[in-house]
Amino acid sequence: MYRKITADKVYPVSSAPIEHGVVVVDEQGEIVRIGTASEFDPSELERYEGILIPGLINTHCHLELSHMKGKIPTGTGLLTFIGNVVRQRGASEEEIQDRIAEGDRYMQEHGIVAVGDISNKSDTFRVKQQSPIRYYTFVENFDFMQEDRTQATFDMYKEVYDTLEESETVRKSMSPHAPYSMTPQLFELVNSLNVGKQRTISIHNQETPPENELFLTGGGAFNDFYTSFGMSLEHFKPNGQTAIHYALQYLDPAQKVLFVHNTLTTTEDILAAKSKLPECYWATCPNANLYIENLLPDYRQFLEADACVTIGTDSLTSNWQLCILEEMKTILRYQSYLDFETVLQWATLNGAKALSWDNVLGSLEPGKQPGLLLIENVEGEKVLNEDSTVKRII
Repeated sequence: MYRKITADKVYPVSSAPIEHGVVVVDEQGEIVRIGTASEFDPSELERYEGILIPGLINTHCHLELSHMKGKIPTGTGLLTFIGNVVRQRGASEEEIQDRIAEGDRYMQEHGIVAVGDISNKSDTFRVKQQSPIRYYTFVENFDFMQEDRTQATFDMYKEVYDTLEESETVRKSMSPHAPYSMTPQLFELVNSLNVGKQRTISIHNQETPPENELFLTGGGAFNDFYTSFGMSLEHFKPNGQTAIHYALQYLDPAQKVLFVHNTLTTTEDILAAKSKLPECYWATCPNANLYIENLLPDYRQFLEADACVTIGTDSLTSNWQLCILEEMKTILRYQSYLDFETVLQWATLNGAKALSWDNVLGSLEPGKQPGLLLIENVEGEKVLNEDSTVKRII
C-alpha cells in the first residue's frame, strides 16, 4: 500500500522545488515516485500545509555530553569552555544514560535521521545500537601534544573503538581531535587503524583565535591553558601558518575528512585543504559557535571556495537543543545573503555525502529511504521564520 503525500511545496534537494508536489512511498518508507498533485486522484492524497523535505543530517554531535546541559556558562571562549567541561564532566551512570537516551529521542522527534557523533567513551553505544537514527561514531584521540602520552592515549581509545560493533546503521572511525591536541605520532597511529578502509574522519578546526596564533607564532593563550593542566608546549615549534596547515601534513587523503566548526577558516584555508584531500567537508555548528565564542564563520568564504558545507549541533554542553532546523534558522537569521535552498542542502544531501549514506539518505529520489519531514509555519521566499517547526511524517 503506497502513501501519496503532498504539501504546498516539495523540496527534493537533488532537483528543483515542486509546487504542490507529491512524494509516493511504500510501506518501508522507500520513495517510489515524485510527482505533482495534478497527476493523482485528489482522494488518494495525504495533504499537509507547509513544505516537505528529506530527513535532516546532524554531522557533528557529542551525544555522550548530554547530561551537561546548562552546566557550562555561555560566552567564555573555547579554552575556558574546554576547562569547564573537563572539570565538570562527571555524573552517575544512570544520569548519563538517561540523558543520552533523551537526546537520541529528541533528535528523532525533530527529524534527524543520521548523526556524526564524537565519542571519547563507550557510553552512547547501547543507545546507538537500538536507535532508528543512523550513527557514524568518531572515536576521538588527543594526547595534548605530549609525546610521552601518545601510545597510551591511542591504546585507550582503540579499546573504546573495538567495543562498538558496526552494522548497516552504525559505522565508526578513529579520528583526531584538533590540530592543537595531536602529535604527529598520534596522527600516524590513527591513520594506521583506518588504512585500507573507506572511512570518514572528523577533526575540530579553527574554532578560536588562539588556535591560529599558536601555529602562527607559538604564543597565545594555549600556552597558559596547557600549563593549567600541568603540561608544557616548550617543545612545540610553530610553522608560521594557520592551524589547518599543521593538520593537513598528517591527515590521510584516502579518507573523507570532516572539518568541524571552522569559525575562522578562510577561502585560502579551504582551497589548501581541497588541494590535498580529494574529499573534504565543512561542518558548521552556528548555535554552538555563538554559545562558546559569540562568533560565526564567514560563510561567504565557503561559497567562494565551493566548499561542501554540512550542519551539526555540537552537544547540549554548548547548545540549547539538538535541532538542525534551529541551526538553519540561526544561519539564515545572521547571514541573510544565504537562501533556504542552499542551507537545506547543507542540512541534508551534503551531510549524507559526508557520512557516506547518500545512497539512502539526503534527498527525495526514487529508491532512497531518506525519511520525510513537514516544516510548518513557513512564509514566502525566506521560508523559515521563528515560528517554523519540523514534524516527522516518515
